[in-house]
Amino acid sequence: MSKSEDTTRATKFDNPLDTVLSGASRFAIEVVARVAGPWAAADLTGNWLMTIPALAILVALPGVFSTTGDKKHVVVAVPGPVRLLIEIFLAVVAIASAAIVWTFIGGIIVTVVAAIMFVAGAKRAKWLFSNKPPRWPSPSD
Repeated sequence: MSKSEDTTRATKFDNPLDTVLSGASRFAIEVVARVAGPWAAADLTGNWLMTIPALAILVALPGVFSTTGDKKHVVVAVPGPVRLLIEIFLAVVAIASAAIVWTFIGGIIVTVVAAIMFVAGAKRAKWLFSNKPPRWPSPSD
């Protein structure tokens, strides 16, 4: 096997249900949740130390818990509906936190991005909710 084949094989993984738009909007929601979530926790409690557990939870949930066949690296495999709940939780945190720390307009903008995430990722969400094994090749490490 040539070096280019090995590199392609190691980095190439396509979930056919995940589009560029759904992935990008999901990433944007995760970033907003990780930035605005801890900020809102500090604002609501009046203690900046609350940013530490808030950030730890918001980073660990989507980073650790994944559904087999959805991501290339799965640390802890969970059923599809659990992964879907994690993504819904992140969207709620992102929307509420943006409304708290970035005013009403920030909340509206993040709500639009979350709506795009759910509409663009509807096929993937349906598959996650069904909890069926993927019908595409799983990535090999």
